[in-house]
Amino acid sequence: MPIKNNTYRVLNRAVGRALHRYEMIADGDRIVVGLSGGKDSLTLLSLLKERQARVPVKYELFPVYIDPGFDGGFTEELQTYCNDAGFTLRIEHTNFGIISHSSLNRENPCFLCSRLRRKRLFEISGELGCTKLALGHNQDDIIETLFLNICYAGEISTMTPCQTFFNNRLFIIRPLAFAGEDIIVRYAKDNGFPDFANKCPSAKVSKRREMKALLNQLYTSNKKIRGNIFRSLSHVKTEYLLK
Repeated sequence: MPIKNNTYRVLNRAVGRALHRYEMIADGDRIVVGLSGGKDSLTLLSLLKERQARVPVKYELFPVYIDPGFDGGFTEELQTYCNDAGFTLRIEHTNFGIISHSSLNRENPCFLCSRLRRKRLFEISGELGCTKLALGHNQDDIIETLFLNICYAGEISTMTPCQTFFNNRLFIIRPLAFAGEDIIVRYAKDNGFPDFANKCPSAKVSKRREMKALLNQLYTSNKKIRGNIFRSLSHVKTEYLLK
């Protein structure tokens, strides 16, 4: 059980707001939880498990980790952590990370790796009879994706808290959509989550990391900017955009 201090209460309220606003979880849902080994997905799994014992909506959780295939990974450590927490972790050993960073790939390695991992998570969700796929993207991820798409894709778009695929047969849900990375970092620290080392060669040089650094510079100038950017995603005046 998580430590129920003020950090927990703030984070739990943010998750509850996202779950209710977008009707993310229904009674009887079977939910794949995509784990990366990072603080976001571990926090997501922790909070969804904690809610199971106290909410009237009944659902099942199936954590899945897609191993990208890099040497020196943390698969065994993550499996042990999940076992100790009462979960049976499904591990998919792949070479997605290797392929994405090879000379065969002409795309951004992060883009291809993400696409391949997402495709496999879709397939596993179908195999397990799950209609929901929960991912640990937070408020900052959504903001960063907006700016990445503006700068590198030439479009105004981002990840949404709830997305439907395959004629409503599968939904991606992001219960941490209203939670900032700072509160998640505190929650992970308070609850002693393990710090798994990311062996991806692009982990410290990705475009997302560059965008995060740029936005953090902006946030330091005015503490209201992060919230204003996020709220703007729900207040789009299309009549003032080019057509």
